[in-house]
Amino acid sequence: MAVEKMALAKAINASLRTAMEDDAKVLVIGEDVGKLGGVFRVTDGLQKDFGEDRVIDSPLAESGIVGTAIGLALRGYRPVVEIQFDGFVFPAYDQIVTQLAKMHARALGTVKLPVVIRIPYGGGIGAVEHHSESPEALFAHVAGLKCVSPSTPADAYWMLQQAIHSDDPVIFFEPKRRYWDKGEVNTSAIPGPLHEARVAREGTDLTLAAYGPMVKTCLEVAAAAAEEGTSLEVVDLRSMSPIDFDTLQRSVEKTGRLVVVHEAPVFYGSGGEIAARITERCFYHLEAPVLRVGGFHAPYPPARLEEEYLPNLDRVLDAVDRALAY
Repeated sequence: MAVEKMALAKAINASLRTAMEDDAKVLVIGEDVGKLGGVFRVTDGLQKDFGEDRVIDSPLAESGIVGTAIGLALRGYRPVVEIQFDGFVFPAYDQIVTQLAKMHARALGTVKLPVVIRIPYGGGIGAVEHHSESPEALFAHVAGLKCVSPSTPADAYWMLQQAIHSDDPVIFFEPKRRYWDKGEVNTSAIPGPLHEARVAREGTDLTLAAYGPMVKTCLEVAAAAAEEGTSLEVVDLRSMSPIDFDTLQRSVEKTGRLVVVHEAPVFYGSGGEIAARITERCFYHLEAPVLRVGGFHAPYPPARLEEEYLPNLDRVLDAVDRALAY
């Protein structure tokens, strides 16, 4: 059993390395992914080891990067595209939603596009404008795209492996504020299904549902609540499209209450879909309305104000208290 403690960013690097060693058709494409190793050094050393034909430094043209990846996938390759920052993805939005997401259906199932688009997303790093967005709901809304986000190094390693092996396009959202968080990674493990949620902490009084960067925050909330005698269950959704509602339903049927947490704005966020589905499925089990905690319906603020914008322990605990008061 090969178990190693590594940071989330290193786990992604190790996963890319494994995929490239296993399959010569796996390519990495993006701005500064080669010689620089990416702005977060996630692809560090890959071009040195695999060459410029497989780790390709692209021009600063996101639409061209994704369009090229679609063409490569049509020719049998498995390109892994890096969008340098979340806010830079929008020039490629047309390619992603009108070509990448639609090609399989347009070709009546005869064409597959195994493209992974890696997007470092979310705030918490003190960045400038366009570097701290959470656009996951925009892509989860689009049929034909899978959208996932790891919260731990182990999930980062295995979920990226599974995304690369998928014959469907996958948007792989990487929580950049967690890049340096460390955890154990068993590279010999047999992973569970890519889109299956996991119970990160057992509890009985209320369920916290989150994905990506907010899972750690919810675990901290659960630990704080436990000191006051409240037992919170934390469900790491892992996937935003599709969503594993079965696991979440089982948890809510046990606890009777649900708070959904994400960095993205609450207004039209993925938490709204989750709240609606769980209300339909668990109406007679709910002891309180499903509550949501997230960002505000405003452009992401300057770095000096982002701690006021992002959900934190106090804001989530406030929602927990409101739900328990019913």
